[in-house]
Amino acid sequence: MRGHLGRWGLAAALAAIVVAGSAVPAAATGSNGDGRRLQIAVDDLHRLGIAGVQGLARVDGVSTRARAGVGDLERGTPVPLDGYFRMGSNTKTFVSVVVLQLVGEGKLALDDTVEHWLPGIVAGNGNDGRRITVRQLLQHTSGIYNYTNDLAAFGSYEGYLAHRFDHYDAADLVALAMKHEPGFAPGTQWDYSNTNYILAGMIIEKVTGRPWASEVRARILRPLGLQHTSAPGDRPYVPAPHAKGYQQWAPGGELTDTTLFNPTAADAAGNLITTPTDLARFWQALQRGQLLKPRQIAQLHDTVLADTFQDFIPGARYGLGIMFIPNRCGGYWSHGGDVPGMSTANGVSADGNRVAVLSLTTQLADENADLTVRRRTFQLMDDVICGPASGQR
Repeated sequence: MRGHLGRWGLAAALAAIVVAGSAVPAAATGSNGDGRRLQIAVDDLHRLGIAGVQGLARVDGVSTRARAGVGDLERGTPVPLDGYFRMGSNTKTFVSVVVLQLVGEGKLALDDTVEHWLPGIVAGNGNDGRRITVRQLLQHTSGIYNYTNDLAAFGSYEGYLAHRFDHYDAADLVALAMKHEPGFAPGTQWDYSNTNYILAGMIIEKVTGRPWASEVRARILRPLGLQHTSAPGDRPYVPAPHAKGYQQWAPGGELTDTTLFNPTAADAAGNLITTPTDLARFWQALQRGQLLKPRQIAQLHDTVLADTFQDFIPGARYGLGIMFIPNRCGGYWSHGGDVPGMSTANGVSADGNRVAVLSLTTQLADENADLTVRRRTFQLMDDVICGPASGQR
């Protein structure tokens, strides 16, 4: 993720080429205009090179689902309509919600320093946990280096094969980042770093005495009935049914199956697995105030300009584990996510009444068409959040 998981971008770097392999007929549920627009969008994304796409849109309580392409290039099997996928960095929103719940309970403060909770962890090469706050971790204004830039499993197919089953403790991931100087003084700039959320997960465990994933399960998944969302720990598999994820490591190169890997490499920065239905329910509950008190919702939505994302998401702003993306009717809230071979896009209106979730199962190496694919996903989000543009049906 470009700034997320090594090379994996917020909106995946995908090329405008057609994936080889036999396609199955597209399928959609729902007969309204939103369903048609969703089906057109997933068909377009498949034509732009995505092996398989599944999507869900929910507008004022009416849900539509669509799919296009194949879930397995060798077998030509269809993409499941509500299949499991790795959500990648959308995990950060869940982690931020837990931190903010703890803030609301008076168990920690956003202005607490990292050193206060994790003494000696952020130190060396100019890194100083005494100068970095919990808020700066959640908002990516800490300046801490992004450890995923150094993970061999994300750099090449050979690296992936050699390291896909490696286990990482959270402290191991932070140690990778501490080998580098910070990019800027805390609070002076914005740049995305997965290390921030590894540290946030460690703080959750220090405050509660339980792993961050246990707190996510107890505080979010169970109350909302998200039975198909989980933290897999060391398990390298995605539950069935799922579409396989495919990575292209060099422009014009073959697609390789990257479905299997040990997600401890992502930890609290991108570990969770979900389905479109579960993820849509989470986003709606969050925006409707079901997970946070009003003061903490305000803190969640307190944004700064996402400096290093302006070239590809103009006007984007980042709150605490959540991004605000401006559009033709004002804007919406979101958090993308990418792991090798899989990409997640989503958007939810301020009142939670309109939401869309997309899962894409290919990451291609040619970045020239990155903007084209992003524009298509953003167009769908606009159509769902704003309604069809003038002249559309």
